[in-house]
Amino acid sequence: MDMPSLDEPAPESDQDEPPKEESFEVQELEFGKTFEVLNKLDEDWREYMSQAGDAQPHTSEDAERREHFFNSLVSETSLQEYLLDQASLSDIEPAQREALEYVIGSLDNNGFLAASLSDLTLLSGLSLAQMQEAHRILRGFDPLGIGAFDIQDCLLMQLSAKGRSRSHAYQIVQDHFKLLSRRRIPDIARRMNISSEDVQDALAEIALLDPAPGRRFADDTNRSVLPDVVIEKDEGKWKVTLNSDYVPRLRISPVYKEIIAKGTINKQEKEYIQEKMRSGKFLINSIEQRQQTIERIANEIVKIQEGFFEEGVAKLRPCTMTQVAEIVGVHETTVSRAVANKYAQTPHGIFELKYFFTPGYEGSDGEAVSNTSVKDMIQNLITAENPSKPLSDQALVALLQDKEIKIARRTVAKYREELGILPSNLRREY
Repeated sequence: MDMPSLDEPAPESDQDEPPKEESFEVQELEFGKTFEVLNKLDEDWREYMSQAGDAQPHTSEDAERREHFFNSLVSETSLQEYLLDQASLSDIEPAQREALEYVIGSLDNNGFLAASLSDLTLLSGLSLAQMQEAHRILRGFDPLGIGAFDIQDCLLMQLSAKGRSRSHAYQIVQDHFKLLSRRRIPDIARRMNISSEDVQDALAEIALLDPAPGRRFADDTNRSVLPDVVIEKDEGKWKVTLNSDYVPRLRISPVYKEIIAKGTINKQEKEYIQEKMRSGKFLINSIEQRQQTIERIANEIVKIQEGFFEEGVAKLRPCTMTQVAEIVGVHETTVSRAVANKYAQTPHGIFELKYFFTPGYEGSDGEAVSNTSVKDMIQNLITAENPSKPLSDQALVALLQDKEIKIARRTVAKYREELGILPSNLRREY
């Protein structure tokens, strides 16, 4: 097979000499010849695959898996992108737009301004007047409450935008926010000289507001998860199976080896093909090694967390990545990267692999209990409590001690907050 040869690159000109007009044409010609070589290799590969007796046909199922693999990498609109799109439609001067983009970039996940305008002025080198005007413009963007300094400011912005700046709800948020956060309805009613029913109506209106307008952009709440690992019982033993349906199955085509063996290509072309073959082998080996690492980690998780797979969350044991890394024989960071965004299908549902790595406590009987199990206990205790007499954090501590779990009150409060459960005084139903 005759292959076109690549010309030697043109000699570089002196540094002080301006580039010649034809230099671009020379580069374009060289690229054209290189492309011709690659195109010829592609044609040879397709011809080889069509004639090879042992080649597997490219089915519609293969095409679907390939499309799924490439379409799986999706990017949702972030809060900053959403606001910058609105900024691009705003009729403002370029300098003012720069200040607006700087303020947008300084928002936290809640949509609040993470720094003072004075600090942003010093950091950006822009004027305070520009920053103040940019902040004013931003506060008019969607969603309502964006660019607020805190929750109180955010709620006031939303009430004002709805024309409720003279309402009881606005007055409560503005003048009695601390009492509102503790749900002190009688105290609010007494200070505002209104009835408790009026306060209840105002609280109902406040409850419809969004205390963190940026949060809706932080996480994708409507995701479809395909498990990377399936953990199920088979003949009395727990078995780990990798889901490789959507992992690309790659191989190096032998046609390239044949091209090199024929000796009809020059040295530069041969080195080019060999380098690409090495890169391909490295990619294939990396994918195989990644799958093997995930499988080994999953098997260790099954050994450590067998109680979870048998009985559920209550039996989840403490487990660290360092512990698994030592057993598997890899670095802790390798375990962290391997389990990132990976899911396991279990008899109790689909869980992130990271879910099984959790610190814990030791009961009085010496049995280790994970903090996830403790959170589950707290959740169950609060679910079963008397609504008119909700359990305080100290009462939860005492109940956990009855279960031989020694834990501090501040830790119970921390776990309760992580579960999204209000304090007992705000849970009380009158």
